[in-house]
Amino acid sequence: QVQLVESGGGLVQTGGSLRLSCAASGRTFSDYAMGWFRQAPGKEREVVAAIRWSGGSPYYANSVKGRFTISRDNAKNTVYLQMNSLKPEDTADYYCAARRGVIAVVDSLYEYWGQGTQVTVSS
Repeated sequence: QVQLVESGGGLVQTGGSLRLSCAASGRTFSDYAMGWFRQAPGKEREVVAAIRWSGGSPYYANSVKGRFTISRDNAKNTVYLQMNSLKPEDTADYYCAARRGVIAVVDSLYEYWGQGTQVTVSS
């Protein structure tokens, strides 16, 4: 079992920044690829970014490329999502997820999920 706890969400104005953190416990964190997903009201959950166990060659959704950065610190069992130049359309509940093996962009391929953290971007 892997337990994931997100933090760092909140209310921010358009153009602002937030950094989300996801702390993992329970298993060897470096064995897992990590993903950040989001779900806006009335919409399906979508991938935002994903990162390999090594941290190399991260994946980004087109909607966040150039604005968001995913990173991880295996020594701290934590994955981060730095979000800059935030837009109202980034408003959503953000979830981190873990899966053993290679990164994936489909949520059903992830085994473990956090409880989510809310991000609201005001216009």
